[in-house]
Amino acid sequence: MSHTLPASSLLTGASAPAFAGHPGYQRMFAPGQLTLGIFLPLRFYQGDMAVLAGQADLVASIDRAGFAAVWVRDVPLYDPGFGDAGQVFDPYTYLAYLAARTERIALATGSAIFSLRHPIDLAKAATTIDRLSGGRLVLGIASGDRPVEFPAYGLEHARRGDRFAQTVSDFRQLIQARHGAIESPLGRFDGPQLLPKPATGRIPLLITGSCRQTPQWVGEHADGWLTYPESTHDTNGPLRLADKISAWRARIPDGGFRPHVTNEWLDLSADPDHPRTPLRGGYVLRTGRKGLLDLLARWREAGVNHAALGIQFSDRPAAEVIQELAEEVLPHFPSHEGPAPDSTRW
Repeated sequence: MSHTLPASSLLTGASAPAFAGHPGYQRMFAPGQLTLGIFLPLRFYQGDMAVLAGQADLVASIDRAGFAAVWVRDVPLYDPGFGDAGQVFDPYTYLAYLAARTERIALATGSAIFSLRHPIDLAKAATTIDRLSGGRLVLGIASGDRPVEFPAYGLEHARRGDRFAQTVSDFRQLIQARHGAIESPLGRFDGPQLLPKPATGRIPLLITGSCRQTPQWVGEHADGWLTYPESTHDTNGPLRLADKISAWRARIPDGGFRPHVTNEWLDLSADPDHPRTPLRGGYVLRTGRKGLLDLLARWREAGVNHAALGIQFSDRPAAEVIQELAEEVLPHFPSHEGPAPDSTRW
């Protein structure tokens, strides 16, 4: 593999000043602070699409309430054995739809599977959504954890790490370079230019877990890091998470700020004093809002900059949970103002 463009931030993680004008990034991230996002779907798909009816209206209310981000997952094929279809809709098409229904909220993927798709298609979809939303796209990206999807794409599951790293490199060159060439195992590109370009020149790439890369690679190439939260029902989990975040940040070459993101599937009890209780083998946390506030404060102290909360397993109506989060939790972890999105009406 060779690249005719010079080695630069096109190929590696960018410092926070590189995203100073990015509305989505700035709404979500600031050193020492934590903001809140909501993961979709708001209700768990169990074979009936009707469960998703009205979801975009609730996303619009999440935007108006002042949450920092709304998150979608990338699940190309539903594997009943895996037991989770994500938000069902294609993430890129759905984010474009949500871009038209919202004004300020960041639009985030958690996570786009970079190993399954060609970087040209990824770059075209990403820059389109970013332009349509006025610069609100933040891409959490991953190498893929569902083995059934890879043979369906004609790809080797065992090679996903190599393909992921190459896709990240090619993606960045495609969206940022005005001219130049790419020659890699994924294709040759010399002369034509990819359009549109991102609204602010860059799109943040948050690496999910290790993506089968070395810790040093993640430190050098991630614009941010998205990981599981460790245990959330006790105090040991946030302490372990703090150690993990500290070790990652020590590997950032320039020592500059890179945001950390974590998430939790939440069953928010109507009893504000309900203790933090793990459900479904620790996959879901049942708690009252006081326990949630304590957890979020511990995450912030650990170095987490954004918490994405999924409420699809909650017993209470989604609108009711969103209202309580907006009124009782969000004021303690407000979104950052940052630059306004581009208001062009495409």
